[in-house]
Amino acid sequence: MLLGNKIQLLFLCTGNSCRSQMAEGLCCALRGNLIDAYSAGIEQYGLNPLAVQVMQEIDIDISAHYSKTVLELGDKPFDYVISVCGHANEHCPFFPAVTRIIHQGFDDPPRLAAAASSEDEALAHYRRVRDEIKAYILQLPEALPLGY
Repeated sequence: MLLGNKIQLLFLCTGNSCRSQMAEGLCCALRGNLIDAYSAGIEQYGLNPLAVQVMQEIDIDISAHYSKTVLELGDKPFDYVISVCGHANEHCPFFPAVTRIIHQGFDDPPRLAAAASSEDEALAHYRRVRDEIKAYILQLPEALPLGY
């Protein structure tokens, strides 16, 4: 049961700074004809500049995105909420019964990059996770479970 002509989908992460932002940007760019994608966090951490940089490398501009919480989305109805990190999955806020909650976790680039010895090494973590998210997005909407 869809809430509109397009699937309404929210990517949820802890701080809405990196993974959920990349997922929203990728989904809008690659599946915008089928899916209205949004992103939010349990908390606000601010938009990660390295996430912006690696998205720009593939010609997707998320520089105008901003970190927001689920509460800032108001009563926006979603068909699906996809948590992209374990913390968000464990602390997922309440959504109406018509919303299907899915967990599709991805590694945390900032955490991985913290031990990097160079910017190139740090960026490699962001690029890998970006590409993994892209591969997942390319499976949508077919990979989404049907029914409630």
